[in-house]
Amino acid sequence: MPAFLIALQFLTRLPVRLPGMPAAAQVGRSLLSYPLVGLLIGALLLLVQWALDGTAPLLQAALLLLVWVGLTGGLHLDGLADSADAWAGGFGDRERTLSIMQDPRSGPIAMVVLVLLLLLKFAALATLLQSGQALALLLAPWLARGLLPLLFLTTPYVRAGGLGAALAEHLPRRELPFWLAGHALLLLVLGGWSGLLAVLAALLLLAGLRQLMLQRLGGCTGDTAGALVELAEATVLLVLALQLSA
Repeated sequence: MPAFLIALQFLTRLPVRLPGMPAAAQVGRSLLSYPLVGLLIGALLLLVQWALDGTAPLLQAALLLLVWVGLTGGLHLDGLADSADAWAGGFGDRERTLSIMQDPRSGPIAMVVLVLLLLLKFAALATLLQSGQALALLLAPWLARGLLPLLFLTTPYVRAGGLGAALAEHLPRRELPFWLAGHALLLLVLGGWSGLLAVLAALLLLAGLRQLMLQRLGGCTGDTAGALVELAEATVLLVLALQLSA
């Protein structure tokens, strides 16, 4: 339970109180609970959608997106914004890219990327809700947060110190593949064809973004991990929405 609470406190803005500062080993083990937190976020979104049943799909999509961002406190959006600024302003240089990521200010590239991403999520959500495909609300956050342990398992972490370093150093390497496989199997059982399509799209995205991270930075950072979550959620929603018109 402490590992789950650590993950819940970090990945959401739900009122969670830990008995004290967790040890680095506990922080690492919390990666096992990341997909479970994503599943919880998805379940809460489904509950909100059920409460909004009968509301116009466009309004539902807007309100659900508002709740979605509120549940996470914009944590991953911040990572995406920092990554976008750094990638555009780094001009291919590793040290310059890492330096820009640490700047708390957001430039015009970050703002454009955030607006486009939220617009894409909104449009995909509206399309899915109009077709009665609310299950995507469960699949997207669940799958996106399941990618984070896989990223840390397969990719070097390039910043010294901080939560990301503790995650990378103390992640449970032996247990993690089995745990992720279990979540993937459950996701496929619940999601059927949509689940399979979402998993394949998310894994392709991870492979592509991981390659970009390795080429530019030699590994990942907390910001690029946050960007992965946001882009994965958007990709899952987009792919599931596009299949409706296929």
